[in-house]
Amino acid sequence: MTRGEAVALLVIGAVLLVWSGIAPADRTTWLLEVFPIFIAVPVLLTTARRFPLTPLAYRLIFVHALILMLGGHYTYAQVPLGFWMQRVFGFTRNHYDRIGHLAQGFVPAIIAREILVRRSPLRPGRWLFFIVLCVCLAISACYEFIEWWSALIGGSAADAFLGTQGDPFDTQADMLMALIGAFTAQVLLARLHDRQIANLATLSRPITRVGVGNDP
Repeated sequence: MTRGEAVALLVIGAVLLVWSGIAPADRTTWLLEVFPIFIAVPVLLTTARRFPLTPLAYRLIFVHALILMLGGHYTYAQVPLGFWMQRVFGFTRNHYDRIGHLAQGFVPAIIAREILVRRSPLRPGRWLFFIVLCVCLAISACYEFIEWWSALIGGSAADAFLGTQGDPFDTQADMLMALIGAFTAQVLLARLHDRQIANLATLSRPITRVGVGNDP
């Protein structure tokens, strides 16, 4: 990724984050939904030099941040895109939260895959595919724990954050969407991801220069 693209994503993301925080439907829900952004961005900036990610990973993180911002601004049960899908496809409820949980598997799958390929003995193949699925399911389960604790602490005040919309199997459906997202990301993007990881390895490899008078 070029420096210009990285700066553009950062600036655009910051502007949209400010927009999402202007008169949101529920301030507490907005904070809970976008809180991962306040954690991820400093981590990414801190590690950008010693462990830069592939352009694919950075772009997917940006898209995921947009999904969080939109859900935080309107609350997931009230996002206009979800109502549009409800009208077009005849859904019984606003399914924008399903998009969020699909992304919760899709994006972390690429990040987990990259870390494992670059920092573990694992190589692309069945075991890597399976372990990435497990990592994404674990992340999804932890998020469901957070929603559960929010419900225990906030009671009915946490309804907008939970976004269950009366679905008794919302937790299971959310984790299924994360699993589908992790599976789909690896099937569709593995080859592109491998090429970008190889390019990163090439760029980070030290260049040996032969000086004047040195042996060839």
